[in-house]
Amino acid sequence: MLGERDRAVLDFESRWWLYPGPKDRAIRAHLGISATRYYQVLRRLMDDPAAEEHAPLTIRRLRKVREHGRRRADRRLGDGQRP
Repeated sequence: MLGERDRAVLDFESRWWLYPGPKDRAIRAHLGISATRYYQVLRRLMDDPAAEEHAPLTIRRLRKVREHGRRRADRRLGDGQRP
């Protein structure tokens, strides 16, 4: 079961671009946590089934971004297959 802060983080991530100014300032203003803590919470939530149930599109998008980053890193290090 998701806590209130976890739900707030997911809800913010699903619409952060609606807030004026830089994302890190909006995180601090609307959630009251640092950007570092915010991203730590998001990384943990990406693999939480309850988070996927609460915000399926957001979680799938975050997983896709994470996987894309891993593939890029593998290619840079020469460990991945060529596209």
